Amino acid sequence: MKTLGEALDWLYGTQWFGVKLGLEGVHRLAGELGVVLQGPGSPLFLHVAGTNGKGSTCAMVDSICRAAGRRCGLYTSPHLISITERFRLDGDQMTGEQLCDSIVKIRRLVEHWDPHPTFFEIVTVLGLEWFQRERAEIVVLETGLGGRLDATNVVTPAVSVLTPVGLDHQQYLGGTLKEIAWEKAGIIKPGVPVVSAPQPPEVREVFERRTRELNCTFRVVDSPYRGGVGLAGEVQRWNAALALASLSAADIFVEEAEVQQGLAEVQWPGRFQKVSSSLVLDGAHNPHAAEALAATWKQEFPGEKMTLIFGSLEDKDHAALLKALAPLVGEVIVLQVESPRALRREVLVSLVGEHLSKVPCRVATDAAAALALPAKFRRLATGSLYLVGEVLALIQKRNVEKSAQ
Repeated sequence: MKTLGEALDWLYGTQWFGVKLGLEGVHRLAGELGVVLQGPGSPLFLHVAGTNGKGSTCAMVDSICRAAGRRCGLYTSPHLISITERFRLDGDQMTGEQLCDSIVKIRRLVEHWDPHPTFFEIVTVLGLEWFQRERAEIVVLETGLGGRLDATNVVTPAVSVLTPVGLDHQQYLGGTLKEIAWEKAGIIKPGVPVVSAPQPPEVREVFERRTRELNCTFRVVDSPYRGGVGLAGEVQRWNAALALASLSAADIFVEEAEVQQGLAEVQWPGRFQKVSSSLVLDGAHNPHAAEALAATWKQEFPGEKMTLIFGSLEDKDHAALLKALAPLVGEVIVLQVESPRALRREVLVSLVGEHLSKVPCRVATDAAAALALPAKFRRLATGSLYLVGEVLALIQKRNVEKSAQ
């Protein structure tokens, strides 16, 4: 395995080992690589879980820390185009050479392990080892799925951060908000302060009970940030308030000017991203995110209809997303995203007919064909981060590295 392409082929091949919720493999891999997860030699971790807003909140914390001159690492998932997006230090992505070297090292280590580490276990420890090697002072760590058994939950953070919780990934996390909240609350550690976005009553009840059991301080942000934010929508002002509360709880002091700079300069692709005057990209794929997307569209483009470019996956609540956007949709273009879990075109057409019966609907063979079709209104591409990645790759003339996790 001498090239980055060969290394990536091996890494993506580990997705065949599936999703394994548990921490044994991560602890073993981190231990073998000498990764320090707490105490001397470890970065200061801010650990973020929730259903929506995790990535934006993490990006804001990172941007503020960098504005303050702190050496900050950022670990997020999934990626839109390239896996190197998941690992950032001082705002820069891991290089292909660094990634290749890390993959080669891990492959040699785990080649004969039984059970073999999963893709997300490998990627998480790969990132943690890189941050340690590059002497990151602070690391902002986004959970992948849930929290309690998520691969990132091996660290002891300075603060546990809980973004808004809603229904998503029910096949793994449970069918009710209470069950999902319990999984998210798994990142709470004894005595570690907890900050939360406003939550539904049944979710807040779970968080309050867990923080009492573990003797943690618990703060819920009660108002949005009112300064300038580089991401669109009122929802991002709430994320900004949560980011600031997280820094405070972690005892990371930043000047007001650094806060203002960090929030004004923050970037997070695929979240109401205006890639041109006529095209917006948003990865909304669950009911809560769809409602926030609709509210942001109304704020940014009052009175405007949209040309909805829509593609999604089988396990998402398509009805809720279409219902949230319905009053804003003037026409629809559907396409099948490039994923084994993608909704087929005929199913998409049926869904649009059911929920947007009076709206004209066309079918495109792929993202390129969808963008090439004439549009009566400003276009919004949404329904899946896979779709967002495909469109961004077309615009940037790059190839998407396909990942199911």
